[in-house]
Amino acid sequence: MAERGRPRGFDADAALDRAVEVFWRQGYEGASLSDLTDAMGISRTSMYAAYGNKEELFRRAVARYAEADMAYARDALAQPTAYAVIEAFLRANADALTRTDRPPGCLSVQGGLAEGGDNGHVAKFLADSRLAGEQALADRLTRAVAEGDLPTGTDPLALARYVMVVSEGNAVHAAAGAGREALHATVDIALRAIP
Repeated sequence: MAERGRPRGFDADAALDRAVEVFWRQGYEGASLSDLTDAMGISRTSMYAAYGNKEELFRRAVARYAEADMAYARDALAQPTAYAVIEAFLRANADALTRTDRPPGCLSVQGGLAEGGDNGHVAKFLADSRLAGEQALADRLTRAVAEGDLPTGTDPLALARYVMVVSEGNAVHAAAGAGREALHATVDIALRAIP
């Protein structure tokens, strides 16, 4: 079926990538529509037509971020042992938080720290996204307990939460200027707690 109307005069994926960066640097509340459309190189009309409202654009930006910038998390879950899963995740996370070609820190942590006039919808969306990652890790660690890779009695959900607390804490520190070496030093200490 042929597309109706005028074709888009911009690369929607490239524009979305630029929106990711604006939300990452400024958070959801801090990113104005003017900031977004200026960075994306489009008009407000084009933004609304292509992405919907600001919240819909943000949700798509977070999905794009998860697909591209968080691919290391999926790769880590494929490691053969629980320790290797956790180490791969935390080390790749420390590297991702300190990339020189991206803003420091983590979009999903920084994007919703300030709760604004949306009745907490964005903060809840981001919290649910982080919780889904924690649950995926807990599921993998549950398998490790069943396979005898982790000691019987290990609480997979508590261990997954611990790993995510380290990851999210490193994200806050990276946003505040902590370097890669400092984050890896934190990972070194955190790995000593893995059974």
